[in-house]
Amino acid sequence: QVQLVESGGGLVQAGGSLRLSCAASGLTSSDYAMAWFRQAPGKEREGVAAITWSGGSKYYADSVKGRFTILRDNVKNTVYLQMNSLRPEDTAVYYCASDRLATLRPNEYIYWGQGTQVTVSS
Repeated sequence: QVQLVESGGGLVQAGGSLRLSCAASGLTSSDYAMAWFRQAPGKEREGVAAITWSGGSKYYADSVKGRFTILRDNVKNTVYLQMNSLRPEDTAVYYCASDRLATLRPNEYIYWGQGTQVTVSS
């Protein structure tokens, strides 16, 4: 059974930083892309960042380019989202997801975590 468990969310002031982690277990192969999505109240889920299994390719939403960095450690089966220069509009529930293809389209992912809340105060 595949499990993705996020951690690291919380409350931070605008301009601050947070680092999210997503620990994966139960994947039968290491050849999985990982991604982060977010969903704010009343809005659709949107792709934030994605990374291929090797880490050689990364994809970012325009709204987070230059501020967020996605990283993965395949030994620890963990993917990270380093978030800097946070803005109030980054407030959302952040989800980790995994599947074969690295994209920012949520319907391309079969495995999802339960989400972690990130709140950025102004």
